Amino acid sequence: MSKDRIPASLGGEAPLPSDQAPGLSTRPRGQVTTRQIAGMRAGGEKIAILTAYDATFAAVADAAGVDCIMVGDSLGMVCQGQSSTVGVSLESMQYHTRCVAQGLARAGGGALIVTDLPFGAYQVSRDQAIRSAVQLMQAGAQMVKLEGGGWTTDIVAFLVERGIPVCGHLGLTPQTVSALGGYRVQGRDDVAAERLRADAVALDQAGATMMVLEMVPARLAATVTGDMTACATIGIGAGNGTAGQVLVMHDMLGLNLGRMAKFVRNFMLETGEVRAAFAAYVRAVKDGSFPDNGLHGW
Repeated sequence: MSKDRIPASLGGEAPLPSDQAPGLSTRPRGQVTTRQIAGMRAGGEKIAILTAYDATFAAVADAAGVDCIMVGDSLGMVCQGQSSTVGVSLESMQYHTRCVAQGLARAGGGALIVTDLPFGAYQVSRDQAIRSAVQLMQAGAQMVKLEGGGWTTDIVAFLVERGIPVCGHLGLTPQTVSALGGYRVQGRDDVAAERLRADAVALDQAGATMMVLEMVPARLAATVTGDMTACATIGIGAGNGTAGQVLVMHDMLGLNLGRMAKFVRNFMLETGEVRAAFAAYVRAVKDGSFPDNGLHGW
């Protein structure tokens, strides 16, 4: 692809200045910060997040208005062809984070970059966790994400105290899907629901800025959201009562090597091209029409 042209599938063919990224910025804004995320949560504005793993898609997503770009370890499945996220290395996460950061820099984008700490990069100790987090921040991440509750609370507090913003992840945690018995909804019974609530409160108190709730019953996710004092809950298959939403980019474009999850909506099918699909997703998250609890939740 010529550096001066955008393919039609991404929304245009217009010639562009050779000293700029492909003319993708469509709204004036500065860098999205953790303070702005907190303000959106407090003000009731939904937070729209998509995954991206390369420079061009990151720039397109930013131009469409996403607030955060998540460099997820889902790249192991959608980019590398692995059957789970477990085999993703820290080096891979660094590489894709750097690609996203450079894409946003070229396009003048301002979305907040959140990068997953991959499996095995933070489980051993706090020292291991901070070494891994520093490498991701140096690659361009502005926040790191880790999975699980309980033992992770100490890790989160340790990182936050040292100036590293953290996003937690509860419910279905893909890195430990084998221990969970497969891709199943979490928190269905009273005991599991109370444990998830307790873990969420602990992460909130530890200083987590955001928290992904994945495949959690909508009512429970809304309750957890109400429990938070500062942390913004981000749903994926957790209903529309959270502070924001995230989807894997490939899923919401209808591109999937496996079965499409119930919580996914195919925005590409509705719009016909990538830029419009991203913009439609952002609008739907912001106006609360996505997700629909009856169609995408439990």
